Amino acid sequence: MTIRVALVDDQQLIRAGFRMVVGSQPDMQVVAEAGDGDEALRVLATTTADVVLMDVRMPGTDGIAACATLTETSPTKVIILTTFDLDEYVVAAIKAGASGFLLKDAPPEDLLHAIRTVHAGDAVIAPSSTKRLLEKFAHLPQPSGSQRFDDLTDREREVLLLMARGLSNQEICTELYLAEPTVKTHVGRVLAKLGARDRVQAVVMAHEAGLVHP
Repeated sequence: MTIRVALVDDQQLIRAGFRMVVGSQPDMQVVAEAGDGDEALRVLATTTADVVLMDVRMPGTDGIAACATLTETSPTKVIILTTFDLDEYVVAAIKAGASGFLLKDAPPEDLLHAIRTVHAGDAVIAPSSTKRLLEKFAHLPQPSGSQRFDDLTDREREVLLLMARGLSNQEICTELYLAEPTVKTHVGRVLAKLGARDRVQAVVMAHEAGLVHP
């Protein structure tokens, strides 16, 4: 299956670089480009993309706002790309529904891995941001027990803890000696019971509730 990728960045040279990297892969195709959030929403209203590489700082509608609108109205996955490794961008991206957050200076192989990972239903956060993000949630006041977490079975809670460690579905299969369809079912049930949009939000909710710690 070819992964349809859209590029959204106000710098043409940046888009050209991403286009070259993505276009070099036999399983990927650049299907759309835009120079700001408003144009991206217009273009993607008529062009289907599986994964969008979205810049944060752009004139008009920025990447975070465009991401929020896009994820609310379509199943398209968004990877936020930025030059600035700032915690507020990571948190804003997660709240806006992004499935990934990477720095623009990430190696090409990391970018390609992120596209495939997000397309497969997993999530990616820049390693430099992950530790600080988890520490930030660890210091938030911990609320009392939530009925949503109480509804999880022991196996689902186990899967959630492994998700919080950053393990992919395949790695969870290896850890728990389960078949991949079984793990996918458990992940789906965890998301449904928590009311989480994706696994990133589920992990954040688990940290906020004090269920897991860095």
